[in-house]
Amino acid sequence: MQVLDSKARPVKPGDIGAICVKLPLPPSCLPTLWNADDRFIESYLKEFPGYYKTADAGYKDEDGYLFIMARTDDIINVAGHRLSTGGMEEVLASHPDVAECAVIGVADQLKGQLPVGFLVLKAGVKKPSQDIVKEVVGMVRDRIGPVAAFKQATVVDRLPKTRSGKILRGTMQKIADNEQYKVPATIDDPAILGEITKALEGIGYAGARKN
Repeated sequence: MQVLDSKARPVKPGDIGAICVKLPLPPSCLPTLWNADDRFIESYLKEFPGYYKTADAGYKDEDGYLFIMARTDDIINVAGHRLSTGGMEEVLASHPDVAECAVIGVADQLKGQLPVGFLVLKAGVKKPSQDIVKEVVGMVRDRIGPVAAFKQATVVDRLPKTRSGKILRGTMQKIADNEQYKVPATIDDPAILGEITKALEGIGYAGARKN
């Protein structure tokens, strides 16, 4: 198991990268996809020559233990630093008033991407939303550091999910960046996307952002 950067080079212990398996894989271990050899090569073998791409992201510590942090799609690039939105979500979820949360990377001209958080509060919370946002921003700064550039979050009633419970972070990101998107066929309630758009507009994204 190796943790690689975008040029297929091993990263330093503690640095996040793409988790890959050095080839060859054991006999009979995922030799191809049914009737789709080319797609198998494109999906799993092409990006990191000599390795099988797991599409997971994480890091190894100084002792060689492997930590799975997120899918590679959930890694954002903030001013050249590869950061895990999953790591930020862990911090947000630890706030006593937060029931569930999500973090996405939105486009930024200066830093490439910036993280934006979505917070669903627990029932009965009376504290003003702006106070909770201020607290979670401080928590991310303390635990992950200023490098995360986590400065914005918004409180929403619910998060868009598939019927199986997966949060639609990719769709949320397209809405934030004011890009065209298709409503996923597996979405539990399409009306939630309108709620997310309105929340993002309130902090300067989605429809509030000029093309």
